[in-house]
Amino acid sequence: MVAVSIEKPDDHWEIETLLDTAFAPGRTSLSSYRLREGVAPVEGLCLTARDEDEIGALAGTIRFWPVMIGEKATPSLLLGPVAAHPTRQGEGIGALLILEGLEHAAKAGWERCILIGDEPYYARFGFKQSLAADIIFPPPTNPNRILAKEITRGAMAGVSGDVKRWDESLV
Repeated sequence: MVAVSIEKPDDHWEIETLLDTAFAPGRTSLSSYRLREGVAPVEGLCLTARDEDEIGALAGTIRFWPVMIGEKATPSLLLGPVAAHPTRQGEGIGALLILEGLEHAAKAGWERCILIGDEPYYARFGFKQSLAADIIFPPPTNPNRILAKEITRGAMAGVSGDVKRWDESLV
């Protein structure tokens, strides 16, 4: 059993260690990290899953980042990374974090979310490549792995163009 809670500043290094363990150390060279540089994750949407025992070991984490899409600078969420500790994979921790994170996002008024991932996995959460067909992610990114979800029905209609780093002055 795990308890999900909002990420706290003290969780930072433990999360970074988990991400390095779950993914290759070169993970920060991915194009999605260029969109995150100098931008804080969305407060209240980044979650941790910890064992409910007295140790409270970190079992998983998810983060959401603000980005803008296209010339209209359409505000959107970028999901990722989401990770479960390698010894805990297959327990549904990642799915739990995604569902809870998207629920928090809806309550916070976010209308759409994008990610880079495998559609067969993320489709069960409502992410589709077809909704992201007109979105261009910074290279190198396989366009077939760009997925989008409408948190609010119809929120991806007319959304197209380059995904760009969040710029508070444009909101």
